[in-house]
Amino acid sequence: MRYPFRAMAVGLLLTLALGSVASAQVRPKGTIVVPQSSIAKPGDAGKRAHTNIRYFVPEGGFKSSQPQAKGAPPFPGFFFETPASLACIYHLATVPRKNEGCNPYVVTANPAGGKKVIAIVDAYDYPYALSDLEVFSKQFGLAKPKIEVFYAGGIEPPEMPGWELEEALDVEWAHAMAPNAKIYLVEATTNSIVDLLQAETVASNLVAAAGGGEVSMSWGTSESPDEYAYDQAFTTPGVVYFASTGDSEGTEWPSVSPNVVSVGGTSLSRNPVTGYFQEEYAWNSGGGGPSSFETRPSYQNAVQSVVGFVRGVPDVSADADPNSGVYVWATSTFAGSGWYAVGGTSVATPVWAGIVNSAGNFASSSQAELTTIYGNLGVAGDFNDVALGACSFYNGYNAVKGYDFCTGVGTPYGKTGK
Repeated sequence: MRYPFRAMAVGLLLTLALGSVASAQVRPKGTIVVPQSSIAKPGDAGKRAHTNIRYFVPEGGFKSSQPQAKGAPPFPGFFFETPASLACIYHLATVPRKNEGCNPYVVTANPAGGKKVIAIVDAYDYPYALSDLEVFSKQFGLAKPKIEVFYAGGIEPPEMPGWELEEALDVEWAHAMAPNAKIYLVEATTNSIVDLLQAETVASNLVAAAGGGEVSMSWGTSESPDEYAYDQAFTTPGVVYFASTGDSEGTEWPSVSPNVVSVGGTSLSRNPVTGYFQEEYAWNSGGGGPSSFETRPSYQNAVQSVVGFVRGVPDVSADADPNSGVYVWATSTFAGSGWYAVGGTSVATPVWAGIVNSAGNFASSSQAELTTIYGNLGVAGDFNDVALGACSFYNGYNAVKGYDFCTGVGTPYGKTGK
């Protein structure tokens, strides 16, 4: 079913306040906000899902007295990520040698490509999906977006703070990485696993009918003993599924399902004066580790020495630290409209779905995609092997050369090997 867009919402507006990007750059102090939608509640395991977002609020907020040029970050002085800066770091666009620092205020080459569709599955309603995506696209010089919204339950869901920001992030950054792909936003009636799986079915059928593509899920729930019974939901032929590992220690479903590409998080380091990209580390708040209930799939046989006899996550990773977050424009009936600097593994998931879509191989299933990914483990021209940092309980897992529980096989390097 196809539904028109309507006016909308998203939790907690950032009023952004900022100094000038002159000779002295801003070294922001601020707070990381975790919305209520991202907090797992007692009794939720296996029953209700939470978002995987958090965002950075500078002291005094974000505000600018001067309009910013099209294609530039919306505010001067902050080195949060734009589509062009991530394209530079992950080698998704050709960047002149003088711009190798990937400074967001200098690089302008956005990712290109994409076709068919990417479906985003989320809970609750986001009525301003089209208008917000258009604001985001205009700011960063992206192609005119193509998006449709579907109500999985047949009627418009209620709105919910936090989930609106999640949906804004998901559609905007899937579009940023694959600007020529069409976006389907499929909204579940609530965040119950039953309703979200209903939305999965709708999304899967839509993607299959469009000739194949990707489904992105930036939500999760704590693992439960009967989770494997739901893994069949991610096996529609011609569809590749992506799910975030979560923003806390340990593992969650559906990212541990053997039928999804599990996406973890990293942190990007920039010189605070020049804005130059320096290094990529494991994000210590990213989820990862051995599943409590899922057995090792065959595509992980090559990393058996790490995962043992169970499913290990993540498979891949990308920027997720809110301190190196991405810009998102979102509207909320609760808080109005504004720019957010968003992190969480909810960022990395649509980024990866978009990159795989833009790579254009359109695998027959998630397992086929994962067989390709693990078959290219260690290929420097396919992945950045993140080997610095730690994650999980007591920072007990280290990012090392090769596969690890913090970053999987690594972060994107171009579009090959995917």
